[in-house]
Order: sequence, then structure tokens, then C-alpha cells
Amino acid sequence: MKKLFLALISFFSACAGEAPKNIGVSEDRLAPCPRSPNCVSSFEADEQHHIEPLRASLREVEQVLIRLTEANIVSASENYLYAEFTSHIMKYVDDVEFLYDQNAGVTHVRSASRMGYSDLGINRKRIENIRELIRFLPRD
Repeated sequence: MKKLFLALISFFSACAGEAPKNIGVSEDRLAPCPRSPNCVSSFEADEQHHIEPLRASLREVEQVLIRLTEANIVSASENYLYAEFTSHIMKYVDDVEFLYDQNAGVTHVRSASRMGYSDLGINRKRIENIRELIRFLPRD
């Protein structure tokens, strides 16, 4: 029984993978998505990867993320926020970034799976869920 437990722990730890090296902002942009369909970004133009930026401040995004049990805010600055999202059952980790563009009044997003090829639309659903939750935040 103990060996089975240790094997399961090892398996679930492996699902997390390592954080990618391209996390962060370069030339006022988030990293491009890979060719695989497990990433969405407001900086991408193709239909498979493109998602609209959030019409929200970074503070509003942070208010939503704090309430999500699967979200862990790793770092935040004045115009950038990086969070890891861990799936409840398999413990897969996805990297989600937000970059606030003050001139446009929007927050750009990038949500990408660390492992695998397809995400079955999870990254797109996640960002759309965050977009919806922002709509219900109390307004000052």
C-alpha cells in the first residue's frame, strides 16, 4: 500500500512539469503560443490561439484569481501578473499571464499548458470564465 501511495505521489508530481523559460514580458508582449492547440493568447492572430484581451484592470484580475482555488499567483508587478493553475484531479499545471496595457485600457492574456499537446479547450474556457467573473465584481 505504501509503495502504491509513493508511486501515485510521483506520478502526480510529474504532471506539474517545470515552469517554462519564456514566462514574462519581452518587448511589451507575452511569449507567442507554440503550434500545439493547448495555448491561447490575446497577442496571437490565428483563430486557434487568439482570444480577446480582458477589458479589466490587473487589480480586477487579481481579485478574481484570489477567489479561485486552482489559481496560485506566483508573481505580480504594476502591469504584469503570473499565476499557475493546477487541475484538481490530475494536478496538471498551466501557466497563465496577464499584461496590463494602460494606453488601450485592456489586460492581455496568455494561458498555456505545460505538458501535452491538446488541452481540450481548457485554457480558452479558463480565460472566458475569468472574463465572466470580472463582470460580477463589485464596482467602486
